[in-house]
Amino acid sequence: MELNSVAHDVRKLIIEASYRAGKNCAHVGGSLSMVEILVALYDIAKRDENNLEKRDRVIISKAHASLALYCVLVKKGLISESELMTFEQNGSHYTAHAKKNISQGLEFSGGSLGLGFSYAVGVAKALKEKGNPAHVYTILGDGECNEGIIWEGLMFAKHNHLNNLTVIVDHNHLQADGVIEEIIDTSSLVDKFSAFGFHTQEVDGHSIQALLEAFAKQDSSMPNAIVAETIKGKGISFMENKANWHFSALSDNRYKKAMDELRKEVVL
Repeated sequence: MELNSVAHDVRKLIIEASYRAGKNCAHVGGSLSMVEILVALYDIAKRDENNLEKRDRVIISKAHASLALYCVLVKKGLISESELMTFEQNGSHYTAHAKKNISQGLEFSGGSLGLGFSYAVGVAKALKEKGNPAHVYTILGDGECNEGIIWEGLMFAKHNHLNNLTVIVDHNHLQADGVIEEIIDTSSLVDKFSAFGFHTQEVDGHSIQALLEAFAKQDSSMPNAIVAETIKGKGISFMENKANWHFSALSDNRYKKAMDELRKEVVL
């Protein structure tokens, strides 16, 4: 299936699963902003079910947006749609923060912001020491970059020449409390990541083609970073660029409006 169509289907799954979760619904806006990032990433990440030790690792440090990850894994055939529709319901394995399950593509039990990145850096170091050719990709939120543990990890990665590590920042400019530039201004992330020794590119985070080109242009001699400019709540008019959709539930009317918008969208 063409990747833009995959991204469109993923958005529908996000809305459907979050609506069924009711008041337990978690982090829809931040899940919608990283759809194209995940779709592009899972197009290039290598995974051989007969040799999982050499699989590329995709680690979501922005762990509260695990719903988007689940939906992409449904499209990859690693999670069933019926399993996904138990999201955030009693007894479900699919909670707002993912639980590690390598057989389903879930590499990390998410939690406090910054921990996934530290874990990713450690995994990259271990793979390099073992001579394992697998690559580690990790997705950060821009609000998450307020955490000091991120910058410690960047220094460690540069010092240890972790050219098997790629960081993607979902730069949607909003976090739970509002606009990131008004809370702790981390701009310019491109300049900062470059200063910490990463080959850094900035792209349109909703262009799968631009993301794939950025992955293809990585520097194999050093750690890499891609700052993906995105929109929180992308694809749903009443969610776009709204901080309150960091954590909000869908009413019946808003669910219908969101699905109607997605049904009418022309996918190019």
